[in-house]
Amino acid sequence: LFSSALFLRFGEIKEGDVVRHDGKTSDGYLEHIFKHAAKELFGIDVKEITYKALKNKDFQEVTLEKDGETLLRFAAAYGFRNIQNMVLKMKKGKFSYHFVEVLACPGGCLNGKGQAPAEEAGKPDKALLNRMAEVYAAIPVRLPEANVHVQKMYQDWLEGMDSTKAQQTLHTTYGAVNQTANNLDIKW
Repeated sequence: LFSSALFLRFGEIKEGDVVRHDGKTSDGYLEHIFKHAAKELFGIDVKEITYKALKNKDFQEVTLEKDGETLLRFAAAYGFRNIQNMVLKMKKGKFSYHFVEVLACPGGCLNGKGQAPAEEAGKPDKALLNRMAEVYAAIPVRLPEANVHVQKMYQDWLEGMDSTKAQQTLHTTYGAVNQTANNLDIKW
């Protein structure tokens, strides 16, 4: 069903059309969003970003600084322990990030349950993880905005990049939620 939906929306996608986003592994779009935000908001073209490990390797930070001022602060939080710590900091008002990439699996997606199992149950296979990272890194990088399928979607379905339909479909706003007595409250 999914592949037929892709076929109808984008036309046939061949094996050679597979590309990946910019970033160190398959984890997400933090690196792409960081570079895009730096360019769009501050006119700074970031070629390479440096992750700074905080309390552990699965909670890392990326910052953009100019003239001693921090312009952007992003974080990557992988694994439930780091997610819990992040939520606690948010509740205490001690959370200064503009964007956070959150993944449930420690070590990110390559270490997830959807991957090939390790021979020893419960233990990650480091050689297998390294090989998967190598294979992923070998896939060509293409910016999403340079993808002909994405451009066609904007043109044919969303009526242009800055159209009202694109704004309504792809953008959202967030606001405070009023707590009621019936809410299930998770105490982290």
